[in-house]
Amino acid sequence: MGSKAVYYFMGAHEVRVRLGGISRQRVHQLTTRADFPTPIADLMQGKVWLASDVEQWIKTRPSRRHDVADEAP
Repeated sequence: MGSKAVYYFMGAHEVRVRLGGISRQRVHQLTTRADFPTPIADLMQGKVWLASDVEQWIKTRPSRRHDVADEAP
C-alpha cells in the first residue's frame, strides 16, 4: 500500500496565534501582502493556508523580538 500525505491547514485565527496573538487587523495586513503564501482555499469562514507554507514564511522573516539578555549591562 502507498502512504498518504497528511496536510495541516491554518486559518486566520491559527496564523494569529502562531504569530503571538497579533490583532485580526494585523493578520489581514500580513496575509494580503504579496510575500505571504497563497491560500489553498477560500471557504465561507475565510481563507486557509498550508501550515507548512506559513511556517516557511515565518522562518524567512526577520525576528521582531528584542532579546533583553543580549544587552550589555
